[in-house]
This record gives sequence, C-alpha cells and structure tokens, in this order.
Amino acid sequence: MRQAEITRKTAETDIRLSLTIDGRGAYQIDTGCGFLNHMLELFTRHGRFDLVVTCAGDTEVDDHHTVEDVGIALGQAFAKALGDKRGICRYGQWLLPMDEALAMIAIDLSGRATLGFQAELPSQKLGTFDTELVKEFFLAFVREAGATLHIRVLAGENTHHIIEAIFKGFGRALGQAAAIDSRFADEIPSTKGTLGGES
Repeated sequence: MRQAEITRKTAETDIRLSLTIDGRGAYQIDTGCGFLNHMLELFTRHGRFDLVVTCAGDTEVDDHHTVEDVGIALGQAFAKALGDKRGICRYGQWLLPMDEALAMIAIDLSGRATLGFQAELPSQKLGTFDTELVKEFFLAFVREAGATLHIRVLAGENTHHIIEAIFKGFGRALGQAAAIDSRFADEIPSTKGTLGGES
C-alpha cells in the first residue's frame, strides 16, 4: 500500500493528514474551511484515494494559511507515498464537465514543480471563501509534490461549478498519473532512470 502521514505545525496552522493512494475514495476531512472540505471530498472520491485531514488554522484572520498549508501537506503526502515513482503511469489528463463549466486538467509527476493556471473565476467570494485561494492551493501542492500541473477552464459562468470541475478533474487526472502501469511495474517512467526533478 502506498501510504503517507504528514504532520505540519506552524504558528498559523496545525495539520494532520494521512493518505492512501490505492484507496476507495473514503475521506474524513475537517480543515475548518467548509468550502475547502467540500472540494477535498470531491477530489478524494474522484481520485479514488483515501484521505484523512484535520487542520486547526487561524481562520479568524481568513482562510489563506489553512488553504495553502493543506496544499503543502497534501503535496508532501503524495511525494512521500509515491516514493521513487516506480511503475506509475506518470501522466494523467481529464476533461471534466460540471453543468455549464468545463475544465481541462493535465498532470506530469515529473519531479519538477510547475503550475499553469488559466481559470477565470467570476466571483471573488463563495460565502466567506476567497476564490483566489484556489490557485494558492495548487501552487502549494505542485511545489511539494514535484508535479507539473496545467489547469484550463474552457467554459463556465458559475464560480462554484468551475471550481468543482477543477477539483474533480484534478482528482481524476492525478489518480490516472499515480496508477501503476502493470506492463512496466518495475520501471521508472523516465529515460534518465529517475523522476527526481531533472527527467
């Protein structure tokens, strides 16, 4: 089982996270930010991971530190659970419709941290959630996971639908990339023989 546990404690957040890559889509998530909880639940179910997250953060200020630090912890968990990435498919892509919204997600578990984020979010807030934090979450994730991630929103008018399409598509694409390719289960999918950031 490819699993990881991450504990991250700062002056701003206290996070405990456990991840099973080869899971069933089960989750227990309490970040103190209701919208983030919902998006992580969608991500987990569609990626077929198992995820437990608790976060006590300074949400009396705003959700910024919570969202960013949960992204950091999740990226660290994937990096740890994937290990040397032997046998993985490496690449994943998904085109995800959510009502009028359409999001394209493509990921390479390359070891290199890059985010391409082209998503116009019509509303600046959903309830108390600042929608600009969606990009901050993914920036934090790719830096820690060592992943190249491209997110493009191709259509959409409702901000909730757009972000939901992004997180569902992210789960699907990451699940695809992290899956073991049975044809090459003993190989690292790189001509350099490593996925440590330069392949």
